[in-house]
Amino acid sequence: MALDNIRLEVMQLLEKKVDSYIDKFLIPVDKIWQPTDFLPDSQNEDTFFDEVKELRELAKELPYDFWVVLVGDTITEEALPTYESWLMDVEGIDQHKDGGNSWSKWVRYWSGEENRHGDVLNKYLYLSGRVNMIEVERTTQYLINDGFDIGTDRDPYKNFVYTSFQELATYISHNRVAKLAKQYSNKSLAKMCKIISGDEMRHHNAYSEFVSSIFEVDPSQMMIAFYEMLKHKIVMPAHFLRESGGTISSAFEDFSWSAQRIGVYTSQDYVDIMQRLIERWEIDKITSLTEEAERARDYIMKLPARMQRISERLVIPDEIHEFKWVQPALTK
Repeated sequence: MALDNIRLEVMQLLEKKVDSYIDKFLIPVDKIWQPTDFLPDSQNEDTFFDEVKELRELAKELPYDFWVVLVGDTITEEALPTYESWLMDVEGIDQHKDGGNSWSKWVRYWSGEENRHGDVLNKYLYLSGRVNMIEVERTTQYLINDGFDIGTDRDPYKNFVYTSFQELATYISHNRVAKLAKQYSNKSLAKMCKIISGDEMRHHNAYSEFVSSIFEVDPSQMMIAFYEMLKHKIVMPAHFLRESGGTISSAFEDFSWSAQRIGVYTSQDYVDIMQRLIERWEIDKITSLTEEAERARDYIMKLPARMQRISERLVIPDEIHEFKWVQPALTK
């Protein structure tokens, strides 16, 4: 039996559980928060302008690297069309036949929740007056135009490893931004980013459960898929990030340095996420593996220690890159 057919059979088996995954990990539209819950009420003329003024005053206290990270996080969230279209093309996910299968329903519902993140952050940036919105908008369009290649192809096993990793990474990033905003007494922004991080953790738990379920029925191929993703390194969704006039990926490294300088997302976090996934999926306890899968497991178990040593040697530059999105004069 071909490898792709095996994966398709596993996806069809797990599809029976998708509705229960939706009930467990996602929140109905009428019960979940919406962006306007955290923004000045534009329909209330008595309070709107005062609320905007307060938002803008509090925004003045936030430092340059913070704004770079917040803009980069927003752009990453706003590239959702790329992520949805990618997932809809994964083997076993069908959005066409008979209105789509349950997996395509999951992708749509997940996308609906994720869509709110870029929406609320974009509106906050616009109201803050601290960033160059036209450059933010151009970068967002470039990121969607350029797409991405995350090394998963149409393989559901690799894609679920990727989403398990990335949802946890975005939880960490948004949660740290929330803590920093709170330190600068920006309680509204802190609350906004904190609740976004909560969504990301729910989504991480969902995709991690998908992987756990695959390990139960196809442990060797799931192990090899995990190994291949880690061997080639998990790339960030915005790894093609660029500003207007720049080439693909030209802005990503400087954005990453800003995140590292203020401790929002670091090389140590990458190592910690690997270790958390290894522990969550109990990689050391999985049985009935082929010889190839056993070798893959050995590699996986040793990798965090190797990456830890590399992380400890990393030197973060002090020099701040001046982005077109956030000019120093705007943040002073």
